[in-house]
Amino acid sequence: MSELTLTVLRLSLLVLLWLFVFSLAAVLRGDLFGTRVVNRVTTTGGGSGSLAATVPRDRRSSNGNILVTSGRLTGTRIPLGTGDILIGRNPECLLVLDDDFASGRHARIFPAQGGWGVEDLGSTNGTFVNDVRIEEPVQFEPGAQLRIGRTTIELQK
Repeated sequence: MSELTLTVLRLSLLVLLWLFVFSLAAVLRGDLFGTRVVNRVTTTGGGSGSLAATVPRDRRSSNGNILVTSGRLTGTRIPLGTGDILIGRNPECLLVLDDDFASGRHARIFPAQGGWGVEDLGSTNGTFVNDVRIEEPVQFEPGAQLRIGRTTIELQK
């Protein structure tokens, strides 16, 4: 083998080795620090430190609210519009929970005949309405408590 070929092979091996090291570092960083969570919660004025979710413009009608009554997002209020509310850890959800017991796409609140319904989306730890685990879509009445992991959500009119 010529010296030029040997040098090119050595440099190629060195580049491949560094690519492997950088990809390994990226994987370890993801495992150590977890998935990046988009912060959709802002502090409102008034000194109370209450939280309010960033609400899309089409959701600002007054068909009632859902209110987080316990958990890390206590005080978060989301107006009910005409569409579904997806709840879970995934950043695509309208209500993003920072809860180890919530799934990525955990539950869905949706308009139903005469009110609202809630369904579990195949979560690992289950969804509870008034402390009863639900297996299929059920009616979600005003005043009812929805529990997902350590988070409790109440439907208000």
